[in-house]
Amino acid sequence: MTPKVLIVALALTGGAIVGSSSAFAAAAAPTIVLSGGSTVFGLDPAIIVATTSAPGNVAFSVGSTVITGCEAVATTTVAPFAAKCSWVPAAAGPATLNATITPTDTVNFTTATAAPLTVKIGTPVQGTVPSPISLYVDTVLASGSTGALAPRFGVSCAITSQFIVGQTIVFRVYGNDSDLGGAVLDSSNVSSAFITVAGVANPIPLSYGNHSGVAFWSAPFKTGTAAGLYGTLGVVNFKVTVITKDQSSIKVLSTKLQPRMLNGKRVRDSSGAQIYDRVSYYRTVPVVPALKGAVGTWQSSFTPTSQVTLYAVPTN
Repeated sequence: MTPKVLIVALALTGGAIVGSSSAFAAAAAPTIVLSGGSTVFGLDPAIIVATTSAPGNVAFSVGSTVITGCEAVATTTVAPFAAKCSWVPAAAGPATLNATITPTDTVNFTTATAAPLTVKIGTPVQGTVPSPISLYVDTVLASGSTGALAPRFGVSCAITSQFIVGQTIVFRVYGNDSDLGGAVLDSSNVSSAFITVAGVANPIPLSYGNHSGVAFWSAPFKTGTAAGLYGTLGVVNFKVTVITKDQSSIKVLSTKLQPRMLNGKRVRDSSGAQIYDRVSYYRTVPVVPALKGAVGTWQSSFTPTSQVTLYAVPTN
């Protein structure tokens, strides 16, 4: 009887050893994928999202610099496991985002690093010099082109950024001045407005006038292969400049109390007293000495494929 008991004991012991061998399996690296991170410089924070196959804490970084406040962001506790980081970019342009997860389960999982995510932080294109002037600029094809130079879609005066040598580009400019209470920029408050084009010796003057019932600044720019015409293929590098007149008075944003009205009658509270609301308005105040005219500029920061571009005449 004794030998039989010994054999059974050894068999049970051997089974325990074999069964426990799975506990020594190598720990696996969880997956981690980055997304998001897109925003405009100087505006809202960018939200970076790390999605992983295991819960844990994620460290977010820009390049090799860990993002403050995102040193160890806990993932959600249920799949898909995600961690979010609110990031304020320090500059516009491209940035490389990284993230590393430290799993909660360190027995079965190891740390893992996500593939870098490259994002482009947007930069404003509206104006390139600090100024109270805001400008809107576009380009259209002048009417009258025929044959190979005819409008691509059969419509002249359509906003476009692609032109063919021989066509006439029309620059159109609209603007407002916050120093003048947001007043429209017109010939009454602008001393000069012009466009400078790289490779063109003299600035192109902008004129203000009535265009089919709408008033704006415009300047035709003829292209071609003849002497004196602009014929450089590729992106047309240009800058718009608007200089306002000196002002002896300006509009200042103020507030005032105004009686609350309902159906033409004054609104009163339970005690019979008149109810007032504070509202904003602009008031004109004199300025001595005169306020120096502002200089507003606009220069395209669009991607090359969206900038004004001049192409050769099609051959077929």
